[in-house]
Amino acid sequence: MRARPLFALIVVSLAALSAAASQAQNDATAPQPPQSKNATAPAAPAPPPSVTIIGARDAHGVLGRDVRSPTDEDMGRIVDVIVDRAGMVRAAVIDFGGFLGVGSRKIVVDWNALHFGRIANKSDSITLELTKEQVTAAPEYKEDTPIVVLGASGSLQPLQFDH
Repeated sequence: MRARPLFALIVVSLAALSAAASQAQNDATAPQPPQSKNATAPAAPAPPPSVTIIGARDAHGVLGRDVRSPTDEDMGRIVDVIVDRAGMVRAAVIDFGGFLGVGSRKIVVDWNALHFGRIANKSDSITLELTKEQVTAAPEYKEDTPIVVLGASGSLQPLQFDH
């Protein structure tokens, strides 16, 4: 049953790309008006964008997801993702503790300490490979200050930025 919508999406995407490529080719072969000596050459048309199709069961957003310990303790929820200058995901910011937003604090955990085993539904949680005591002892995350990232097994490499 799910194959039909996915197939239809692929067909529509390919048709759109084909139409864009055809239009770009027609624009390139159309006669050009004479140019004055001071006019700049027109920019080449941009190539059509690439298209990647990800199945609905294969990828999900993580912001706002509940985080649980391996022993099913509530560890908070993911509120942000930290990337380095190369665009590599390095860590997640977790809003931990408190009740209804009162008394909570943000901590940063190594991305590799998170396990995304079954997150097919928004109600599914992500597992954090740390204990509640380790997370409680972690320093609080504050923007515009050095980030202390809590790693599961000490394997985290420090972020190195050129100034």
